[in-house]
Amino acid sequence: MTDTAVRPGFRPTKPRTGDGTSVTSTYTELSKRIREAGLLERTHGYYGWVAAILTVALGGAVAGFVLLGDSWFQLLIAGALGLILTQFAFLSHEAAHRTILTSGPANDRVGRFLANGVVGISYSWWMNKHTRHHANPNRVGKDPDIETDTISFLEESAAEQKGFLALITRHQGWLFFPLLTLEGINLHMISIRSLLASAKSRARTLELVTIALRLTLYVGVVFWFLPIGMAFAFLGVQLAVFGVYMGASFAPNHKGMAIIPADSKLDFLSKQVLTSRNITGGRVMNVLMGGLNYQIEHHLFPSMPRPHLAKARLMVREHCARLGMPYTETNLVASYAIVVRYLNRVGLAARDPFDCPMFNQLRKV
Repeated sequence: MTDTAVRPGFRPTKPRTGDGTSVTSTYTELSKRIREAGLLERTHGYYGWVAAILTVALGGAVAGFVLLGDSWFQLLIAGALGLILTQFAFLSHEAAHRTILTSGPANDRVGRFLANGVVGISYSWWMNKHTRHHANPNRVGKDPDIETDTISFLEESAAEQKGFLALITRHQGWLFFPLLTLEGINLHMISIRSLLASAKSRARTLELVTIALRLTLYVGVVFWFLPIGMAFAFLGVQLAVFGVYMGASFAPNHKGMAIIPADSKLDFLSKQVLTSRNITGGRVMNVLMGGLNYQIEHHLFPSMPRPHLAKARLMVREHCARLGMPYTETNLVASYAIVVRYLNRVGLAARDPFDCPMFNQLRKV
């Protein structure tokens, strides 16, 4: 099905199916089928191979960095490093959802190591933010992913922007991907700021120390081996690629989908399906997006391992068709076009009602 649910302010109301069965009970039925099919069972071998491949890739990037020395080809290493670190971030995201190992604490240890020590962002900040998002995707006042920021995802947020931010908001659809080049450094800064603002604890101290050591070692090595101009360029490229890859992987999943009003009451199945969009592309896309391409299934069953999402998709799509519930999926390019159109439409709310060339000309007379 194509993207038929892209309607800001859309109020989904279908608490019962055509035969009077509650949608909640049908989700229970679907969950039972998913569990009986073994789709919630852990796939240790798959994640072992993924981790091994990424570790080898990271080692290759480090070796290439050392061997190239003072060369502008280092920027290729920087770009590759941005891609590799994003893939490690996907693994950390999956560990946070308890998909990799059987034990919750073991998953947390893996996720914390990858997020703090490898990628350099706060695991606890990510967990807090992402948990709230999963509980209420695209819900006004509840989903942190649609809160006011440089980019406005709600018309009321766009209307409140002033000055330079209002100028950005008016063209935010076209500026979205260029702005993602700054998202890498933004993620690092938010992580540190959130940790410094949080209550003191052993976990907080450990995260701060790990991130600080990782940052010091990484930046120190780059500036030790490379001339200062090349070092800045290296870090700029790595952070830009990381930011664009992260943003381009998460943005297609919910942006431009149904916005749920703050006072709306919605069952779990409808809330997750109507606000999420799948990206077609099969196994290749599953690797490139770290399983985020199966966003509907990921939101319905957050602890489902990545290799099982494709099989779950067939069952979920059939279930939604039986209920008459929109199931949205499209290709990657089309999803980006939807995001750009939606952001530009929201950005119209930031325009001054008197921002008219004729009005401005007459006002000067």
